[in-house]
Amino acid sequence: MPESPFIDRLGAQLLRAADGVSEVVLPLQPDHMNTWDVAHGGVTMTLADVALAMAARSLAGDGVGVVTVEMKVNFMQPGRGELRATGRVLHRSTTMAYCEGEIRDSEGHFVAKALGTFKYMRRLAVGRDVRRQRLRSDPAAKPGPSD
Repeated sequence: MPESPFIDRLGAQLLRAADGVSEVVLPLQPDHMNTWDVAHGGVTMTLADVALAMAARSLAGDGVGVVTVEMKVNFMQPGRGELRATGRVLHRSTTMAYCEGEIRDSEGHFVAKALGTFKYMRRLAVGRDVRRQRLRSDPAAKPGPSD
């Protein structure tokens, strides 16, 4: 999975991401639980976001990532054990991907359903690289709608 300190700390593991389909697992730990000792809704939503985003990214070229534009999650029942999220691209344009996914727990129970829209973007520079990124190969070029 691409480098993400937050996702690394969460403990999510990418099993596959190719051809618009992804699968991500998360063995639940005590700090993933809410006060009722089931998966916290924010953990479930994060896992759905990662699965959908990775499905979208699997159709992108090198140096291109995605950002979440909007996402909706329906919670069906509490998650326990290990959560397994699958994502799938339903439609892709040159700048956006519309995805769906679901999360099931280690017993196979249907935990959540997610729908999301993701925008394709080139990797943004940070720190000193920002100045170099702002330079255009053609100084006379006019910004496009996404610039």
